[in-house]
Amino acid sequence: MVDSEILSRVDHTLLKMTASWEEIKILCDEAVRFKTASVCIPPAYVKSVFKEFGKDLVICTVIGFPLGYTYTSVKVNETSIALENGASEIDMVINAGDVKNGNYDLVLDEIKAIKKACGTQILKVIIETCYLSEEEKIRLCGIVTDAGADFIKTSTGFGTAGATIADVKLFKQHIGPKVKIKAAGGIKTRDDLEAFISAGADRIGTSSAVKLLSGGTASGY
Repeated sequence: MVDSEILSRVDHTLLKMTASWEEIKILCDEAVRFKTASVCIPPAYVKSVFKEFGKDLVICTVIGFPLGYTYTSVKVNETSIALENGASEIDMVINAGDVKNGNYDLVLDEIKAIKKACGTQILKVIIETCYLSEEEKIRLCGIVTDAGADFIKTSTGFGTAGATIADVKLFKQHIGPKVKIKAAGGIKTRDDLEAFISAGADRIGTSSAVKLLSGGTASGY
């Protein structure tokens, strides 16, 4: 698999709490240069990045990140503001507490509400697989499909573990035909990138795509 093909599937990501504007600009410059699928950045930087880069860059941001247990109305409002400020892709975190309590209807309703706010823009749903049983993961594949989301995403990168090949394969078996897969968290080598894509991941979230593809290794998201 050639570098450009891999990079075209990468959401070039910087979500650490202390990310500076200079670091965000470097990330965005790299994304433009290497033609990544998007940059995934904190909501606070969306407006500035859109002003600086405009339509040269696909801007993805995160909602309810990283814990997911805020109010649905807050997540919907966050989404609307992010889109108004120039984001065109939204990565939202589900409320895992609702999953653990068996309140799957609340999870479904929340994803639907956020997808409604997104309209035609892309919505990726982060289910944070490291905290879920296989049964819960399978159930969420159905919910993400029924809610009309565009992607199911493995992880925030801030949990106790990140993406696994097994989870990507599980998603592939249980999501609907219109739902794509994003793997994120702990993807540290070029071999990892290729393996996740081969397993069925349409997008990869990583903070170090350029370094990974130059033969190095990476730490973090």
